[in-house]
Amino acid sequence: MACSTPLGPVAILVLGLLHERPMHPYEMVQTTVARREDRLAKFRAGTLYHAVDRLFENGLIEVHEVRREGNRPERTVYAITEEGRGALTDNLERILETRPEEYPELYLALSEAHGLPRNRVVELLDRRIATMRADLADVEVAVAEIRSRGKPEMFFLDEGCRIATLTAQIAWLDDLVDRLRTYRIAWLDDPDSPYRVPVGPNTSPAPNTSPDTERLTQKVE
Repeated sequence: MACSTPLGPVAILVLGLLHERPMHPYEMVQTTVARREDRLAKFRAGTLYHAVDRLFENGLIEVHEVRREGNRPERTVYAITEEGRGALTDNLERILETRPEEYPELYLALSEAHGLPRNRVVELLDRRIATMRADLADVEVAVAEIRSRGKPEMFFLDEGCRIATLTAQIAWLDDLVDRLRTYRIAWLDDPDSPYRVPVGPNTSPAPNTSPDTERLTQKVE
């Protein structure tokens, strides 16, 4: 059954937590951070509290109890409703089944990178790759620690996908940087490049320009 109202990532995280057991919002924040599930969405405590309010208003969660511990303020403990369980199921099925059109910024930057000097692109990609390698190392350490605690793989499948994606992207970008460094890819700022952008309003395109070259020149202008 298709979900009529797609939920945001934080709302799905909240419903997933309450599917396990009733919790108060502060416990949800602590549990999310402890499990490193804040890696799954743009996450702040305020965002989670707002998601809890919206889910409650929409009848997807309900008050389970109001708890007071010592001198601490009262805390409202929430539980998932049947409607909430249905919404969680529908959203997970939708996300797993469909592949929506996405617009990663990296793809955009790569498509327009020819407008920057070759050496600058190499420098910037070197920095990006270093960051990605650090991220990959962090994820691999986290997975090793999770495995050492005997946690079943079904609870951290996203980490496996993250490792595979980072590994593939790093390999591709490493190869790209190597080809840029060794001039195996033509570039606009190459002195003898037929793709150089004409300078001045009355300058004609380079001789023997192919239709693809003309299209590229117009794109850069």
